[in-house]
Amino acid sequence: MPVDGAPRRVLMTADAVGGVWDYALELTTALVRREVAVTLATMGPRPTDDQRAALRDLPNTTLVESDYRLEWMRGAGDDIAAAGEWLLALAHDCGAELVHLNGYAHASLPWRVPSLVVAHSCVWSWWSAVHGGAPPAEWDAYHDRVQRGLAAASTIAAPSAAMLRALAAHYGPCRGTVIPNGRCAVQFRPGATKEPFIFAAGRVWDPAKNIATLCAAAPSIEWPIVVAGDTAGPDGAARIPDDVTALGRIGPLEMRDRLARASIYAMPAKYEPFGLSILEAALSGCALVLGDIPSLREHWDGAALFVAPGDRDALAAALASLIADAPRRERWGRRARVRGTEFTAARMTDAYKRLYADLCAEAARPARSAPCAS
Repeated sequence: MPVDGAPRRVLMTADAVGGVWDYALELTTALVRREVAVTLATMGPRPTDDQRAALRDLPNTTLVESDYRLEWMRGAGDDIAAAGEWLLALAHDCGAELVHLNGYAHASLPWRVPSLVVAHSCVWSWWSAVHGGAPPAEWDAYHDRVQRGLAAASTIAAPSAAMLRALAAHYGPCRGTVIPNGRCAVQFRPGATKEPFIFAAGRVWDPAKNIATLCAAAPSIEWPIVVAGDTAGPDGAARIPDDVTALGRIGPLEMRDRLARASIYAMPAKYEPFGLSILEAALSGCALVLGDIPSLREHWDGAALFVAPGDRDALAAALASLIADAPRRERWGRRARVRGTEFTAARMTDAYKRLYADLCAEAARPARSAPCAS
C-alpha cells in the first residue's frame, strides 16, 4: 500500500450505457494521476470507439470488455453468474487490492479484498418514482440479488443522500457514504455568446428522464428544444420525440459545444439520483430547469428553477419566464455555474481514495460488520 493507505490496484466495473461510463472515466482518470492503477471491466453493450479512445492514452489503465448483460436487464440471471466468475478471475490476474462495483449483485462474490458498492440507481427505486409502486414479480430475483449484494459489500457509497434513503426503503437498513459525482470544470465553459435554444441530454427512451413532458411543452415554447441521447431502449424500440430536434447519441466534444451555446438546460426528471449532464450544463453556464425531486433539490436548491415532473404547464411557464427575461436567465446561469464548481473531480476522487484507504485498513482488522441488513 502507498503511504496514504490507499490501494495501488483497483478493479472497477462499469457499463457504457449512460452516466456510469462518464463517472467511471472521470474517476479513473483522476485515480491514475494519484498512482492508483485501474482495471476497468465493462458489461452490457460494448463501449463505442469514442469511449475507448478516451482511455487509450491513460497510463496504468486497462480496459477489459465483455458482452454479459447488465443486472438490470431482463433475463440477466445466467449472465450475472458467468460475469461473476470472469470478475473474480480478473481481480486475481490484475492483483486488485480493492474492488469498486458500480452495481450490486457481484458484491456477494467471495472477494478476497474489500468490495465497495456505488449506488447510481436501481430498478426498484426507479420503478417507484416512475410508476408509483413496486415492480412486477418478474423483478423479485433482481431485488434478491441487490439485497444480497448490499449485505455483502464492505461498504456502500452513493452520489446523494436521497439514493441512500431509497436503498434503505427498498432493501432494508443501510449505512453508507455520500460522495457527490464530480467533473473537471475546465472541460465545460460558457460560450462567448449564449444562443436562444433549450438543451436536454439523457436516454430519450427512459421515462425517468421525462423527456416526454418536455416534448409536450414544446409547442408552447418560443425557442427550439434540442435533445441529445439514445432513442432506442433496451428492447430495441426507438422513441423519437415530437416537436423537438433529436440528435441521438453525440460525442463528448459536440456535447460540450452544445452546452456552451445553450442558454437553458431542461431536465424535468422523475428520477435522477445525481445527474452528470445537469452538472455539465451548470458548469457551462446554462440556466437550469429541473424536476422537483429530493435528489435534485439536495444538490441544486438555490441554483435552479424546479417544476413538478408531470406538470407540462409549469414547465412551459418556467421556460417561458427565462426566455422573456435575459438578465434573470443570466443570473440563474451564473448561480448554476457557481454551484457546479463545488462538484469537482478532484474532490470526488479524494473522497473515494480516503474511503478506499479506510476499507483496506478495516479489512486488516479481525472482524467487520455488514453495511446493509437483509
